[in-house]
Amino acid sequence: VVTGLGIVSPIGIGVENFWKSIQDGVCGIGKIESFDTTNFKVKVAGEIKNYDPTETINKKDAKRMDRFTHFAITASKLAVADANLEIHDQNADRVGIYLGNGIGGLITIEETAGKLMTKGVDRISPFFIPQSISNLAAGNVSIELGIKGSCLTYNTACASSASAIGEAFKDLKCGYHDIILAGGTEATITALGIGGFQAMTALCESHDPMRASIPFDKDRSGFVMAEGAAMLVLETL
Repeated sequence: VVTGLGIVSPIGIGVENFWKSIQDGVCGIGKIESFDTTNFKVKVAGEIKNYDPTETINKKDAKRMDRFTHFAITASKLAVADANLEIHDQNADRVGIYLGNGIGGLITIEETAGKLMTKGVDRISPFFIPQSISNLAAGNVSIELGIKGSCLTYNTACASSASAIGEAFKDLKCGYHDIILAGGTEATITALGIGGFQAMTALCESHDPMRASIPFDKDRSGFVMAEGAAMLVLETL
């Protein structure tokens, strides 16, 4: 059963804000503001505005994490609070985290590659690898919440989060854990991320946010890149 929900999305942070936006028909797609799209065919994406990671993460720690990890921690803490779950020494070994993401810290990778080319190898941060590898979102969530059971990352492209939730279900059914935090996180709205999917001709090139994500329309032309995280607290009945 699902006992807790946490979400960080372009139409709201937290279940109540997210659900109200859905009921009100709010569109989370807009003109890309993260970088200059002058030379890009793709102009719109689902960006999260006014997000402050330090509202849920220590400021010093937040500086050493990529945006995809920020999202994962915030969504996880919201889910745990929604479930009224307390993780402590007596149950920590029976709590796991199964987290899906497709690419990892692409923002950090792109910024560091630029720094390497312009300023040289000595300017690469020692936090580059911990910020960018995909399993560090799950790792940092487990550290933040004191989870001591399995800490696993699933990368199956667009199915990553579904894979994480499905594997968590099987794990609970087999009795390996009592509680699992499962879901996904992604933050890839960058020049490289959008440019790569644009090169595949996978993204919608409509400049109208209201006519971009239309998968069942005869005028559909691709999907819309977005960012965010969603986590579920899963337990057996």
